[in-house]
Amino acid sequence: MANKPSIVFCHGIWADGSSFSKVIPPLQAEGYAVMAAQYGLDTPEGDVATVKRTLGRVSSPTILVGHSYGGSVITAAGTDDRVAGLVYIAALAPDADETSQSQQEKFPVTDVFKYVEPADGRLWMRLEGVVCFAGDLPEQEQKLVWATHYAPAADLFSRNAPGVAWKTKPSWYIVANNDRTVHPGLERFLAKRMRATTRAVDSSHVPMLSHPEVVLDVIRSAAKTVAASQRAG
Repeated sequence: MANKPSIVFCHGIWADGSSFSKVIPPLQAEGYAVMAAQYGLDTPEGDVATVKRTLGRVSSPTILVGHSYGGSVITAAGTDDRVAGLVYIAALAPDADETSQSQQEKFPVTDVFKYVEPADGRLWMRLEGVVCFAGDLPEQEQKLVWATHYAPAADLFSRNAPGVAWKTKPSWYIVANNDRTVHPGLERFLAKRMRATTRAVDSSHVPMLSHPEVVLDVIRSAAKTVAASQRAG
């Protein structure tokens, strides 16, 4: 695994590390050290702390890959000196004065929020909502996504952990053109704002499951760029 950056995946809400199950094995087969941070969706600060602990289990430099709310997580955790690059997948990416929620309020509400059910201090997705979340997956895979989904704390999106890594770290962004969870217009805005190397795909909110090869191509490109930069430095 020498000369290859490590890769740490950061999941979104209504998800866990299994959402990267189609991209982790190919990267491992290519010799990358890969881990998925498993955090509790309780507070942004706690989730970021878990990612930084995960960074301690792989060698540096590391690329952080964040999906959806995981983009907010890598935006803060990515300021760590061990992080050399950021890959956003249909993800949020707040500035210092923004939260996960305030970014989305600038764009129309997406369909998935019709299927959110508050209970026990968490925000659960009803089964009918998985079509908005992962509508381009086969039905059986949609059922698996729902069965493994984990609900965030009700106030998770109203706060944010400090740090804006995309201002100083090279970034890549995958826009999901058919997203019904994070508005595609917001995704394009965020990618442009961070001056990310951008790839668009006709996908639902989960391109790492419905179009894994596209996601793998972007991660490989990021890894090659980071490795070249490390050699030059």
